[in-house]
Amino acid sequence: MKTIDIFGYSFSAIKLRKLRAALTILGVVIGIAAIVALLSITQGLQATITTQLQKGLSTNTLIVTAGQSALGQATSGSGRGVGGAGAGGGGLGLGGSGTSSSGFSLQVNYTQLIDGLSPDIVSSFAVIQKLGYVDAGGVNSSVTIYGVDFSQYAQEYSKTFVAASGTIPLSPTDNETVVGTLVNNPGQNGTKLFGAGDDIGIVWTNGTTTNGTTLSIENETYTAHVSGVLQRIGGFGVGGPSDSGVYIPLTQAESFFGTDQCDMIVVQLKSSDNATVTNVSKAITIYFSGQVSVISATAVLSLLSTVFGTIQLFLGGIAAISLLVAGIAIMNIMIVSLIERTREIGILKALGMKSRTVLTIFLGESVIIGVIGAFVGIALGWVLANVTARLLASGAFGGNGFRVTPLLTPEVFVGALGFGIGVSVIFAMYPAWRASKLKPVEALRYE
Repeated sequence: MKTIDIFGYSFSAIKLRKLRAALTILGVVIGIAAIVALLSITQGLQATITTQLQKGLSTNTLIVTAGQSALGQATSGSGRGVGGAGAGGGGLGLGGSGTSSSGFSLQVNYTQLIDGLSPDIVSSFAVIQKLGYVDAGGVNSSVTIYGVDFSQYAQEYSKTFVAASGTIPLSPTDNETVVGTLVNNPGQNGTKLFGAGDDIGIVWTNGTTTNGTTLSIENETYTAHVSGVLQRIGGFGVGGPSDSGVYIPLTQAESFFGTDQCDMIVVQLKSSDNATVTNVSKAITIYFSGQVSVISATAVLSLLSTVFGTIQLFLGGIAAISLLVAGIAIMNIMIVSLIERTREIGILKALGMKSRTVLTIFLGESVIIGVIGAFVGIALGWVLANVTARLLASGAFGGNGFRVTPLLTPEVFVGALGFGIGVSVIFAMYPAWRASKLKPVEALRYE
């Protein structure tokens, strides 16, 4: 019997039992749809965060902070630089304190020391960071205040520290400031609290402590002139610009916060290759006797890829459970079909059909079920992934919304298709084997 005839016979058998076949296919569809939806969203999320990190992190920079961190320990042996903690950009921040548990703190003038540590270092600049508020017409918004050298900061983050309105002053006066788009337009709905050219109040809560006990709390305030509003960045960065950041001149930050300590030092390198990153990271760490952590963009991205790979395996395993349940349902349906078609099998074998042909017919039915279920499941999973992405972007799950573009990679498509067909065939093996072993005489006597 030709292969095409076998599959034609198998398809006819499925058509005779439409409802049962539809329910069997539905099990495969649900399992495949879950796998495709979860993996598409996860891969889309990874691509989105990686892109935003690459925008917020220059690959030829290092971030130096006081103290050690779990990230530093996790990446120090990777050959990609030593990790760290400290202050951060839009959402993926480094701590916020420029002092380690040992009492060591970074000073603004340490940039001069770092510049002389290696010929591979182009320059370095300090960043002071504090949590505060912006007072715009009586409306207070929680923000992160950054004290930076505008000229160096704009040069290093030329793709993200860009004004959508107004300008970035490279030689600002002490009262000039640049703000992120979420500061003047929190809802991103067109309702702006202020714009470039307006004056706002910058507020910082100064708490005086002694031996861990807060003695007094006082709000420090000054009026700043908004020179520019940044274009939307997207939310993730380490050391780079942030949508919820307020940027003031470094000298003003030292005066306003009453400190010469900084939360991080950004080091610009001549090259982003692994050897340069590793050598400079070690030189900085050794110079400060291991009291600082150094994080590189490549270390962050490498760790991110590892984390998302684990998440994908976990989510794929959870989704695969539903497909295994569907496989058990396929086995049950095939066994019931075998019982109902015992006399039919007996007649076919009495007419000369070989056992392997009967086996192939039953396996053919499972292949057809798997193919239909897999393709429908992939399509449904893709639709579900896009619906979920739109809900995330609209803020339906809380927050201001987060844009994710689902990715259906060829690996996921082929894997889902193969998994759907594979599960269907594997769980149909036993019923098909039983059908092929039926003896014609006993099958014909079956009632």
